[in-house]
Amino acid sequence: MNLRDRIGVDLGQRNKIEDGLAAAVTHGIKFLDLKIDVAPNAIETLTPDRIRGIRAVCEAHDIHVGVHTMSAVNVAEVAPHVRDGVDRYLTGHMDACKALGGEWMVVHAGYHFTSDVKMRMEAGLERLKRLSGYAETIGLTLLLENMNWEPDDAEVHYLGHNLEETLYYFDRLKSPHLRWAFTANHAHLVEEGVEGFLANMDIRRCDEVRLADCWRNGKEVHLKPGEGDFDFPDLFRRLDKLGFEGHYMNAFGSLQDMIDGREMLAGMAQSVD
Repeated sequence: MNLRDRIGVDLGQRNKIEDGLAAAVTHGIKFLDLKIDVAPNAIETLTPDRIRGIRAVCEAHDIHVGVHTMSAVNVAEVAPHVRDGVDRYLTGHMDACKALGGEWMVVHAGYHFTSDVKMRMEAGLERLKRLSGYAETIGLTLLLENMNWEPDDAEVHYLGHNLEETLYYFDRLKSPHLRWAFTANHAHLVEEGVEGFLANMDIRRCDEVRLADCWRNGKEVHLKPGEGDFDFPDLFRRLDKLGFEGHYMNAFGSLQDMIDGREMLAGMAQSVD
């Protein structure tokens, strides 16, 4: 499979799954990330008839799908009752992902409130361990995403935003059903950068590389390729050298922006062959 065929599209919250599938068929897109939290794809709208229709299109056109959970749901939650809700949210999404014929589910390490980092990291780690066990039971792969840096004076910070924190989880989570979603633009925001992440993480545990443009050591934005200073040819070169065999996932702008960006990125990849 050439690199263009490996570049998928994150449909986000605004695009109806069926519309995304129609675009995927038209443009030969083989990988889609789905969000099933709010309209038009809220989990309660996934009726048996709707699921059958989605699966039929995927099977007919060899389209691979996964579910991307909301980073606003705190995997590091510790509050009574709320922590139970987080468990229900995540296992419920795992079940829905399997029902849709999904192969992976992107998850996060949660977030902290500056003064409670250790407690939150430990809570998130234990929850991810439990989820990994459930993933093994139902035959689903979890992809833990490295998250974005927030300004130092922000009260709330995502966990797993830099190399040190990301390694904290991967060094302790050994399940073969817990793997990595490498958001390259998030790595571009921190000091170690893409080079540092790829030099120290095991690319053999990476199934998805997420793509958007941004500015080096800047703030969280998801720009179209060419609107920031991210070096996509260098990323493709490094990943090819490391033997990355997974898929890519565009996550910026509108559905059409991501379709157009797919062609642009494929052209950049050809320039490094």
